[in-house]
Amino acid sequence: MPEEARWKETLKQGLRTFAVPVLATVVGLAVGILCIIVAGKDPVKAAQAFVQAVAGSPRMFGNVLVSTIPLIFTGLAVAFAYRAGLFNIGVEGQYLVAQVATVVVGVWWTPPQGFAWLHPILALAAGAVAGAIWGGIVGLLKAWKGVHEVINSIMMNWIALFLCDWLLKTYLRPDNSRASSYDLQETAWLTQGLIPGSRLHTGIWIALATAVVVWFILFKTSLGYEIRAVGYSPGAAEYGGISVAKALILTMAISGAIAGMAGSVQTMGLNHRFNETSTLVGYGFDGIAVALVGRLHPVGVCLAALLFGALDASSPLMQAMADVPKAVVSIVQGIVILFVAAESLWNFLQKRSAKKGVPAA
Repeated sequence: MPEEARWKETLKQGLRTFAVPVLATVVGLAVGILCIIVAGKDPVKAAQAFVQAVAGSPRMFGNVLVSTIPLIFTGLAVAFAYRAGLFNIGVEGQYLVAQVATVVVGVWWTPPQGFAWLHPILALAAGAVAGAIWGGIVGLLKAWKGVHEVINSIMMNWIALFLCDWLLKTYLRPDNSRASSYDLQETAWLTQGLIPGSRLHTGIWIALATAVVVWFILFKTSLGYEIRAVGYSPGAAEYGGISVAKALILTMAISGAIAGMAGSVQTMGLNHRFNETSTLVGYGFDGIAVALVGRLHPVGVCLAALLFGALDASSPLMQAMADVPKAVVSIVQGIVILFVAAESLWNFLQKRSAKKGVPAA
């Protein structure tokens, strides 16, 4: 293919990759406005509330970024696994076990004098390792026994939930009257107030740095090449000398580590403790949506996380100012995901029709 034609094709693919999520977002917002009108609410007030919640002040925008931080991590975790053809639905469990590991290091390990800066690093590393182990188990069972990662990771979510609940009630809290663990030592906290008046903390820099590292691994290293090759065709990758089993285990371990960092950063940056929960937190499932809307690319994941973070952060103000039900935000998110998924389904049908020699309708 001539250089000019190759450049045009690359530009065309890039524009299409960018256009589909943008179009899906526009359609999702339009459907949301329609739902607001059908519910008898004022769409203008709702729009004003959304704009005020997102950009009404630096403090408001800071809180949007706070909502964005965990979604960057969980979206990256899902996207990384998907590059190897794996669907990591176990991000929820990896997030929880990382929180417990972070609490253990943040509460019971005291840094030597003059080394307080080491505390958040080790607490973050503990969460990443815990998430990597939890995700690696899924990859190991997939590679060793062929256990499907979707079923396996879902079950690991519930094991993590009840295990963490038992650890909290048995070892991690000071007494039975408290529904949370001991507080982290302040040396393990992330710095808050990056934007005055907001809860924005240095976890935003960790999240963005993680996105850069994920991009580098996937597209600039031999490991990333192997992961993507396995995702395209495990049989061809094996024939080319790539160990599919090794790639599956490493992919799930790295994906779990990224998800674990989400739990660590939330614990060190916001909660400063592990709070008792009777259900899964939801960030992992939101991460699936973020990864799909972001087209499984680290840059796209960051932008999609910002979109979903803005929707989440604006929901309370939209309820207060315009009496818009929270369900409308969920509808917008669902429509965006539906349109992005529909584009993938269309591509699949086109390829299937081409193989049969029948043009797609």
